[in-house]
Amino acid sequence: MEDFIKEWGYLALFLYSFGGGFVGLVVAGVLAFAGDLNIYICIAVAASSNFLGDQFLFSLARNNKTYAKEMMQKYGRKVAYAHLLMRKYGSPVVFIQKYIYGIKTVIPLAMGLTKYNNKKFLVYNACAALVWGIVVGSISYISGEFILNIAEDYKYIGIAILASIILGTSYLFRKI
Repeated sequence: MEDFIKEWGYLALFLYSFGGGFVGLVVAGVLAFAGDLNIYICIAVAASSNFLGDQFLFSLARNNKTYAKEMMQKYGRKVAYAHLLMRKYGSPVVFIQKYIYGIKTVIPLAMGLTKYNNKKFLVYNACAALVWGIVVGSISYISGEFILNIAEDYKYIGIAILASIILGTSYLFRKI
């Protein structure tokens, strides 16, 4: 399994981070602590992929407004929440959206539909992706021993707890 992780871990992290990547980077940070991956490469891969994913969504909305509007109709409350965040915080919402589940894909789409400056989004997105990668990657690496100890002590109960947390969180965020 270690060879598989070392061989395909970075590619999996890249693909997962294109659409968000928070959990993927946390897992990669713990695997880096365990010695299976390199934390610096994990941060670089996740941050670059996250940056590219948001740029893709922004460009998609900017260049194909009809399709983006159709896509966003499914997420009525999330779109409304995204617009509220954009009005309240302005450009720093690009940083904020990296940490809020459920609006990570909506914010770049919503900003692409507006007259928000392309270059300004590119700069904010690059900085936000780098900060996100460093913060999440570092915290997960530092917490690696703690997470691995808990996983070993409660490996059977942990699966049920983790599943409950994921299901509960996704249920709560669908209501937003």
